[in-house]
Amino acid sequence: MIVMGLDPGIVNTGYAVINFKEKEPVVSDFGCIRTDSASDFSLRLKHIYDNLVWIIQQYKPHAMALEEVIYAKNVKIALKMGHARGVTLLAASNNGLTTSEYSPKEIKLAATGNGGASKQQVSRMVAQLLNLPQPPSSFDVTDAMAVAICHGYRKMKNQLYYK
Repeated sequence: MIVMGLDPGIVNTGYAVINFKEKEPVVSDFGCIRTDSASDFSLRLKHIYDNLVWIIQQYKPHAMALEEVIYAKNVKIALKMGHARGVTLLAASNNGLTTSEYSPKEIKLAATGNGGASKQQVSRMVAQLLNLPQPPSSFDVTDAMAVAICHGYRKMKNQLYYK
């Protein structure tokens, strides 16, 4: 099963494509889709969408997973984040992917065993779980990896349970 994990944002959208071969997750690709804050907002959204579609077509994941919507104090920022999530979900839908959303606590628990783990703890544990020499430099990327791990482990557990 190949899972695409996402941490959508209007400035940085972290992504990770993880293949759950048997019991060991293997990273196929990861990175950050960055947009230029000087660009028109609609062009920034298109840039995110186009890059996600390219990644989906390249790796052909079976599912996409992302963090549930979180509360933002600034309404403008919350609306812009909503737009980024929208193009993410549209990219998934237009390419036939199912999507799943998980709470931050669920994601941290799956990645570290601690639902209250810090971003640094998640980053270190994700690197260890994926046999990376060091964690990626961006929390946007490690968050995307963690959500993919959460989804993959949950699906693997369900498959074992129903066998």
